[in-house]
Amino acid sequence: MDLCQPCFDELSRNFWHCDVCHEAFEDEANHLQRCGRCLQRPPQFDQVIAPYHYVQPMAHLITALKFGKQYKNSRLLAMLLAPYVCNIASPPECLVPVPLHPARLRERGFNQSLEIARDLSSLIGIPLNTGLCRRQKNTQQQSSLSASDRRKNLRQAFTVKPSALQHIVLIDDVMTTGSTVNELASAVKQSGVKRVDVWVCARA
Repeated sequence: MDLCQPCFDELSRNFWHCDVCHEAFEDEANHLQRCGRCLQRPPQFDQVIAPYHYVQPMAHLITALKFGKQYKNSRLLAMLLAPYVCNIASPPECLVPVPLHPARLRERGFNQSLEIARDLSSLIGIPLNTGLCRRQKNTQQQSSLSASDRRKNLRQAFTVKPSALQHIVLIDDVMTTGSTVNELASAVKQSGVKRVDVWVCARA
């Protein structure tokens, strides 16, 4: 792994979290229960796996890939995620990276979620599917919006081909409010998929 042991030891693990969205709890008292947000407004996705907190040095690894074009970090991020997902009881039929709008893809030059998903697919042997979903709406950048504005921003942002798939996993780098993957999961389920999980490297 392209990470020394001291830096690996500094990564903040998301041990105590909501059973569905993996939002972190302050202690283990509520571990593996649903958080208030998931109870009040159950998400469209079925379960999230987010093994790390979005703090340093994990935040640096993700932002250096996303905004600094440090492509080598995608392999490292996939390697950090792989142990948490390689032996799950019900593996998905394929991995689906969260798509970028073509205009954003041209601007950035690559999709960091696709890079991570490609490396993860090679590591754990689950096929990659890049043709299922498309981003049809060039949304405003989510990081600048409130939680409610994020949901509005993403309405009808994705189109999904009709599919005979029953269980897929959406791959992204980091999950903050979950608005993006929730909207995409909703569109995927409308296409006929029964179960949609989400795997991300870190939870903010």
